[in-house]
Order: sequence, then structure tokens, then C-alpha cells
Amino acid sequence: MPQTSAPAKLKFLEDKWDESYAATLDAPELLRYRSNLLGSDLRLTNFGGGNTSSKLESVDPVDGEKKLVLWVKGSGGDLGSIKRSGFATLYLDKLLSLEKQYRGVDEEDAMVELYPLVTFGNNPTAASIDTPLHGFLPFPHVDHLHPDWAIALAASANGKQRMDEFNSEFGHKLAWLPWQRPGFELGMMLRKIVAETPGCDGVVLGGHGLFTWGDSQRQCYLNTITIIDQIGQFIERHAARPNYKRFGGASASTRDDRKQIAARLMPQLRGAVSRQQRFIGTYTDSPQVLEFVNSTQAQQLAHLGTSCPDHFIRTKIRPLFVRWNPADDPAQLSELFDSALETYRAEYAEYYTKHALPNSPKQRDASPTVVLVPGIGMFSFGKNKAESRITGEFYTNAIGVMQGAGTLGDGKPCTEVPQASARIPSDLFTVHDNYVALPPSEAFRIEYWALEEAKIRRQPAEKQLSRQVALIVGGGSGIGREVALLAAERGAHVMVADRDTKGAEAVAKEVQSKYGREVADFCSIDIRDRAAIRSALAATVLRYGGIDILINTAALFPSSPDGTVSDAQWALTLEVNVTANYLLADEVKSILDAQGLETSIVLTSSANAVVAKRGSEAYDVSKAALSHLVRELAVSLSPRTRVNGISPATVVKGSTMFPRDRVIASLKKYKLPFNESGSDDDLRNELARFYATRTLTHQPIDPKDCAEAIMFLAGPLARCTTGHLIPVDGGLVEAYLR
Repeated sequence: MPQTSAPAKLKFLEDKWDESYAATLDAPELLRYRSNLLGSDLRLTNFGGGNTSSKLESVDPVDGEKKLVLWVKGSGGDLGSIKRSGFATLYLDKLLSLEKQYRGVDEEDAMVELYPLVTFGNNPTAASIDTPLHGFLPFPHVDHLHPDWAIALAASANGKQRMDEFNSEFGHKLAWLPWQRPGFELGMMLRKIVAETPGCDGVVLGGHGLFTWGDSQRQCYLNTITIIDQIGQFIERHAARPNYKRFGGASASTRDDRKQIAARLMPQLRGAVSRQQRFIGTYTDSPQVLEFVNSTQAQQLAHLGTSCPDHFIRTKIRPLFVRWNPADDPAQLSELFDSALETYRAEYAEYYTKHALPNSPKQRDASPTVVLVPGIGMFSFGKNKAESRITGEFYTNAIGVMQGAGTLGDGKPCTEVPQASARIPSDLFTVHDNYVALPPSEAFRIEYWALEEAKIRRQPAEKQLSRQVALIVGGGSGIGREVALLAAERGAHVMVADRDTKGAEAVAKEVQSKYGREVADFCSIDIRDRAAIRSALAATVLRYGGIDILINTAALFPSSPDGTVSDAQWALTLEVNVTANYLLADEVKSILDAQGLETSIVLTSSANAVVAKRGSEAYDVSKAALSHLVRELAVSLSPRTRVNGISPATVVKGSTMFPRDRVIASLKKYKLPFNESGSDDDLRNELARFYATRTLTHQPIDPKDCAEAIMFLAGPLARCTTGHLIPVDGGLVEAYLR
């Protein structure tokens, strides 16, 4: 094994190892540190992909003797964020002794059930299917990663030949293994190939990835990043050959208006792939993606599917490629997508029927998780924003693999591929431009693997509003803020929109701090302006894929020092409180129609809609009109969209309609004692307590009370309620309908 006292020069990667920090860590923490460094760079491995291990001495809690324990990334973990607790621990000697129970590759899944029997220290972290791959390798520290460069080599039709050239050029002794699904068999194959390859310092798994190792944590890390960087250099050198064009060169051009087209197209895509269950979307127009979708070979390569199992689990058998000329009218895209989707689903059903066994899980959703459109980019989908983003990242990795494999091609015809074996002959693999795709039969064994099915079933139950997108207008303060927090708590993805952009940003950050960075975002909106509304809707669609819930809490209460409302204030009040709500509903309608999903709208009226009062005529009339608008919209947007509203009594707390001067004016109006030097909150609380005395419950109306009512109407528990307004007024007798 090459020594690392004089590390090779890196061209693409960076040695991030901090020796002073590493010196403070014990052995398991060094493994965690090494893993975090590797997982933090998506060029080395993708989210949740790859695994690391160390064989460490630990005192057996049963007999007090020192035992060699395999620490290995647990099932479902992510190297970039893994903690010490994320590693499974197994007695190494007992793990290796399980070979006596091994009955062959056709029954290797049963071995996973035995791993808990050899667990060290009553560790609850489940061992992954890759555990024997690390256990059977005779090295103290092992890395198994999926860098694009290494998979490109592993997925090349001339991969073994290129690996031998790489070894000669960089002084390595990498060994090659043909394709084999991860498991006990592959672990024994790794042990065998290392024993048969003197001086072996790594293994390339055909169509899969890379194994590297070291005698220390530091040496393992250096060996890994050095070999990966050098494979990158090797590929780059081949890409520099004269007249080489990646993916055969361009056949289409990128649209300058691609984001606008994407915003119009995405609701249709999301609705179509969400027929069985909703998905959150991510749009990507990175240079790498655009180069691929615009290329002459994109459709053929996309149809081949991916090679690496980690990619395939999220990207399915293949993406959906929409054959469209970006020079044509974008209006064609809707029909072209529908046609492509019909073909995709038919092919998926055929794929399932051809490869399913009597004990295979039932066919899953035949919808794609990745959609590619020339001139526009890539749309990816998942159960939440993180999953949809990661799915897109995985397919971007797949593009990198196909690009690298094409780069390593030599133009010679291929009859035998090195990924093949006696069990999986060459004729099952498909090759295009030197890229070797995973055979559909093997892809099926990954996608419908019983162990993957069990992993899916172990996932925690989803929340009430999981997979849904809520656009909250007026979300920068008061009721809107509470709605944003409550919607996120119940699993929704939230776009906080407000004229007060700083307020919207603050609320979005508050939601992120509680429920995750990707579940909330913010944008500016002026609900009087159709263009501003369209901009906010487009921002929401491009961020999350569509809209399921639209809530408006924004309103205006006109005031003046002498209590007189001018004609301009009257007009503005009706514009904000009535017309703007109509504009919101009218603009969002095209998005809701394109999705074809059940959705809901909740607007905010007022108890004043039915209580006549002196001095608030403009506000009261506007809210009365809004209450009837709720009923009108419920009719016009039925049957897929429910429209409801709430009618709160005065909400003072957190309301932008109650600035200090208005609060003081109201306190004086009702002859209530107050301290002129009191804080804004003290004065608001005093006024709120007075309003509460006029209700049956004597409870001040809190923004949270309104948020609860809004989210009840927006959610599935009110699925048969539309055209209705819920009072949130503490029992205001004057507001009883007659």
C-alpha cells in the first residue's frame, strides 16, 4: 500500500484534515471525523451514499476482555452528518463466522437477519447491507464511496482496460470486480480479489463504485481522496483529446426564458406525478444539466438509466425525457409531456411485469421522479424538499458518470463488458458511447429488493400536511406568522409572502430554525398588483413545485387622527380587503387547474362583517363583501378547490393594524386607564382585555386561535367543508347571525 508521508499533489480535491483537531479525538470519533470530511464533498459521495468503517479494540461488556469490533456506518445514515451514534458495531470475529451460515447468493438476504446476533454493546443502530463488504476486507480502516469519476471508470465499457492504464500512470494497484449487488457475496468477492492482487490498494466495483483503505484513519482518508483526485485527472486528460465533444455535442439551445417556462410547466408535472401521492418538486438549470439535456445523445443515454445502485434507488429505472425542440412554441410542452408520460408508465409496467417474482413487492407508482426537458433543464420530485433536491443531485451525479464514461471511450466496438460475470452475461448490459447501464433485471433487483422494501416500511409516519405546499400571504406578522409555524409543524412546506419582506424573511428563518432549513422560504408580494402576485406564485412553484394551500391574512383597517375616512382610504380598503383576495384566487387558479389535485384556500374575514359599528364602515363593508366572496369562490373553484374563511373578533396581539397611536386612540375612546409610557405590548394587552370583556368567554383573541381555525379549514379534517366561515370571536353575541 502506498505510504502517505509525502502525499501526492491534489488537483481537484482538498486535504481538509486538521491534525490538531484530530489529536483530541478517540478512535470512534476519528472515524466520525473522517466520515464527515468525506461526506461533506458531493464530488466524493452523494447524500446518504457510501459507507466507512474502522476495526477498533473495545472492552467486551460481557467478559471484560478486549475484542476487535467493526464500526461501520449504519443503515440509512449520511456520511456528511453522521454522529458517533450513527455507526453500527459488531463483533468482527462473530461477523466473519457467519460465513458458516451462508447458503449462497440466492439466499444472501437472510444473512442480514443474523447481524443483530453479532451486535456489540447492545447498539440499536441497524447494520446495513454493506456491512460484510467492510468486514471481509483485511484492513483496519475502509472507505466505500461513489464519486462520479470512479463510477465513470466503473461504468465504462473499457473500464478494466482504462483502470490498468490508470494504475500504470499513477503507480496504483487497483483491482476490478464485475457487477454484483451489495451483500454477503460481494464481501467474499472483495476478500478474494484482494488476496489475489499483491499490493492491492483499492477495488473498482463494476458499475458501482470504489473501495479504498489505510492502516490509520489519516492514511485511509489520504488514500481515498488521492485516488479519487487522480481518477479525475485521468478522465480530464482523456477529455482534452482533439475534436472530442461531450455527449456528441449540442443539438438544442438553452432558452433565455427557461425559468418562466419552468414555472408554468412545473404544476402540470407535479400534478401528473402526484396522482398516487403528492410530491415536492425541485427545478434545476445548472450548466451541467443544460449541457446534457441539450445534447444529441441525451435521449438515448437517459433511456438507458443509471448504473450506481445509490443513484437508481431515487431516480428509478430511468428519467422521463420530453422530446422537444426549444426553438418551438412552449405551448407544445403540455401535450408532449402528457404523451411522454403515457409511454413512460407503459414501459414501467412492462419492466415490472417482466422482472417481478411471485414474492416481489407490489408495483409501486409508475410515475418518474426525474423529468428532463431540452432548453429548460431538470425537474426532480420527492416526498419533501430535501428528497426532491437530493434526487436531482443524484441524477446530476449520473450525468457526470455518463460524461466521464464517454470521455474514456476509444471509439472501438464493444462485445464483452468487464461488468459482466458468469451470472450476468455481457448481452444483458446495454452500451452507448462507452457508458454501460445496469441491466433492467439487476435494476429491478435493487428497486424491488426486499431489504429496501423493509427500509421503506421502517420510515416514520408522515405528518398531516406532509408533501403539501402552503403559500401564506401576510405571513410576516400576527396571524400569518402563527399560521406559518403551525403549517410547518404539521408537515407542510411554507412560503411566507408579505409586503414587509424583512418580516417575511424573519418568519421564514424562525420556521427553518424549528422545522428544518428547506421547509420554508419567503418572497415579496403586493396583493393589489397582479404582476406582484404572479411573481410570488412563480417563486413558490419554482421553490416547491406547486401550491396546495393558499392562505391570506393580510388586510387593511383605515384610520386617521380625526376618525374621518377619505374617499381614497375607502377605495384602498375595498381594494386590499376584497379585490385583492379576488386577484389572488384568480391568479392561483391556473396553477391549481394545472395540478389537478385537491387544494384549499382560506381567507380572513371579520366579525365586523355582520356587526354594524360607528367609525369602521369601510372596514366592515369590505369584510362583509369578503365573506360573500368566500362563498362565490367556493362555487367557482369547485370541485377540486375548497374555499373557506375565518371571522375573528378584534385581534390586537401582533397585528400590524394596531400601531401604537391607534391603540392609544382606542384606549381613550373607551375611557380605559393606561400608562402613556407603557410598552406597545402592554398597551395592546390592555386593549385586548377590554375587548375580551365583551365576549361570552372573556378570552382575548390570540393569533394562535385564528391559526388553529385556519389550518383546520385548510387541512384534510375539513375535506367536506367549503364556502363556510368559522367565527373566532370568543362568543361575540353581536356577531350571531340572524
